[in-house]
Amino acid sequence: MWSYEKRLQFPVRIKTPNAAAAKVIITQYGGPDGELGASMRYLSQRYTMPWRGVAGLLTDIGTEELAHLEMIAAIVHQLTRNLSAEELEAQRKAREEAQERLRSEIYTKLPRVAAIDRELRRTITQIIAASLRDGSDPVPAIGVIRDKNLSLQAEKAALLTEHGYPADALDDKPACPKCSDTGWVGANMCACLKALCTEEQIRELSKLLDLGEQSFDSFSLDYYSPLPWPGESLSPRENMEFIFDVCSSYARKFGRFYFRNLFLTGAPGLGKTFLSACIARTVSESGFSVVYDTAVNIFTRFEEQKFARDRLEAGEAKDETRRYLGCDLLILDDLGSELSTPFVQSALYTLINTRLTADKRTVISSNLTMDQVRARYTPQIASRLEGEYRVLPFYGEDIRLLRKQTL
Repeated sequence: MWSYEKRLQFPVRIKTPNAAAAKVIITQYGGPDGELGASMRYLSQRYTMPWRGVAGLLTDIGTEELAHLEMIAAIVHQLTRNLSAEELEAQRKAREEAQERLRSEIYTKLPRVAAIDRELRRTITQIIAASLRDGSDPVPAIGVIRDKNLSLQAEKAALLTEHGYPADALDDKPACPKCSDTGWVGANMCACLKALCTEEQIRELSKLLDLGEQSFDSFSLDYYSPLPWPGESLSPRENMEFIFDVCSSYARKFGRFYFRNLFLTGAPGLGKTFLSACIARTVSESGFSVVYDTAVNIFTRFEEQKFARDRLEAGEAKDETRRYLGCDLLILDDLGSELSTPFVQSALYTLINTRLTADKRTVISSNLTMDQVRARYTPQIASRLEGEYRVLPFYGEDIRLLRKQTL
């Protein structure tokens, strides 16, 4: 009935295990909003559909939803790969242990709260006894027990708040009260899941960029000279003050800043990669998808997608190129380091033009001047870089060398 393609249409490649993320993702297996439930709804509806064309469409959608289960299984497997059972339980146990420590602390400090909890636990026994009592109507007895229960709860809440604890300090609560640890509030992703995705994205970016101490707050102008620079109206320090303001505003107002794309140009060692890392960190922390890669790696992926003989390798390359084309922010580092071939020229034009058409933001850094860009690339590429990107020229002395001299 079906032809099974033995690879995912959208390959899953998660390098860093994350038990908390797996706990959220696994909820999408079942439940009213899960993939299995969605598939069953579509496949059930197709049998009551009087129009064959629509019934066929429902069948296609239902089987596609089943395929989503394979993607979820791959995600959960990779998120939990090489994790021991103890590690998978670590977060849950940590929360339970913290709650138990709080309970012991409160019971020691407030014995009356412990006595109230013991009495509340006996309530269910009292209700059952009242309902089974022979020869009497249990409703009045249950009403008395209920009123007593509410009175005890009110007394407990008053004692806790009086001594500086929240009224619900001893209640078992999910880590995220908004979504009850499901990751979703209705059809919208919860902030807790967004935070997990952001953490994962920053970990991935950190493998290529040193995000450890690179932030706008740690940026220093001390290495940029306040003296005039030959051929320029601004000193290196004044120029970098302007560039810093543009880059920080671009990141903090991402998607709303009047410069949509940036082109950082200048000699090596002037801070282009540092500011790119700062932009990547800030935009990631705001919940947007960010992809950073070098020009060499990006165009290698385009070549693999086009020419690779191995289907799996070509599929992975295609997935990577989709990320380059579709992410909210692409940071393309070191443009000009790649070999200049007709294929690379075509791939670069496709990348730039597709992202401009889709209104996706891009930051490009290069050691090339704009004159060198015009000489190296086609007029169509140079025109788009000059017309659609805010060109920020870096100049001054090599920061790496200056730092080395001060050590």
